[in-house]
Amino acid sequence: MVKNVYVEDVREIPAPLKEIEIVERKGIGHPDSIADALAETVSRTLCKMYKKEVGTVLHHNTDETQIVAGKSAPRFGGGVVIDPTYILLVGRVTADITVNKELIELPCRSIALKAAREYIRKTFPNVDTDADIILDAEFGECSDDLTGIYKTSGVIANDTSFGVGYAPYSITDKLVLQTEEMINDPKFKKILPETGQDVKVMGSRVGKDLTMTIACAMVDRYIPDKSHYQSVVEQLHEKVNENALNIIDKSGENINFHLDINTGDNYKNNIFYLTVTGLSQEMGDDGSVGRGNRCNGLITPYRPMSMEATSGKNPITHIGKLYNIMSKLIAEDVAKKVSPEVEVRVRILSQIGKPVSDPLNCNIQIVSATESDKLGQWKQEAQSIANDWLNNVDKVTDLIINGNVRTF
Repeated sequence: MVKNVYVEDVREIPAPLKEIEIVERKGIGHPDSIADALAETVSRTLCKMYKKEVGTVLHHNTDETQIVAGKSAPRFGGGVVIDPTYILLVGRVTADITVNKELIELPCRSIALKAAREYIRKTFPNVDTDADIILDAEFGECSDDLTGIYKTSGVIANDTSFGVGYAPYSITDKLVLQTEEMINDPKFKKILPETGQDVKVMGSRVGKDLTMTIACAMVDRYIPDKSHYQSVVEQLHEKVNENALNIIDKSGENINFHLDINTGDNYKNNIFYLTVTGLSQEMGDDGSVGRGNRCNGLITPYRPMSMEATSGKNPITHIGKLYNIMSKLIAEDVAKKVSPEVEVRVRILSQIGKPVSDPLNCNIQIVSATESDKLGQWKQEAQSIANDWLNNVDKVTDLIINGNVRTF
């Protein structure tokens, strides 16, 4: 079935080729990313529980998780957490359902708390989950109108909203994303355990000059003094620089790379980015779902973005999740078919109550500085790719539930 897919040729300099580009990633330990991760972890856990207990995913949204920073006293050799971080899992769930005239009550709150605690324990080894955090959950019942839409035959959009995606990644995108992933790789933590998980990476490209600024929380118990701290920063600088130059070399691009780490430090005045847990949420940094990375893992002010939070929304009817992820998947597939010099932008708009597979419009922009004789072919391929994804929305749902696509 042919959808409302509109492919247009946009004559413009693609973002990766423009003079200025800014790209940011909030690492997995940033409070906003932790909120995203917990919301998504809870949603996936609920999906699996629902399927096990009643055979299908019931309506839910857990995309309002909040993190309230605690208070700590870090110091070389090991400090203490004075007041724990408060984490509140917030959302709407289907907590009971009648099957064959029998009321089945579902353990939504208990499994959500267990899943969240297990994620924190597994991901942040320097956090004492018994003492350093207070974890709570407040779930309300789903609204009747949205529950009604959810029960309608077929997959129906729960909102009039849109999703946005683009491809391919620029060299700036790749450097920012892969740098954070390297620093937070468990293998890297064995080499430099002093580095915490709260890592923020900012890339600024001006022409061929790319400056990367990293803020990396350090774990005080592994750092006996300021000399050791300085040594760790230098080691981190060396490893990040080596990794970045390797990425640039493989890309074949002519980029002049410059790296700065923990620029807020002032050794003379004894100011260091020192933490007890490796997370800034232990003192002064709150977090909320949707305030950080988009579903491609980045914050990209020079690209089209949706303000919708992707993490925690149900993966069946919630457009803020489905269309953002689907837009990214469509853009990536189309980008593989066109020139690497071309930027692909995708925007999909829904109408509440209408089938998810039948958007009001799906706009694919093929952005290039010059016209190509393959443009007609590219348009046909783009329309075919979009139609295929829209006709198979369940594939996107499965990818989400199984954790095979990122949401932050």
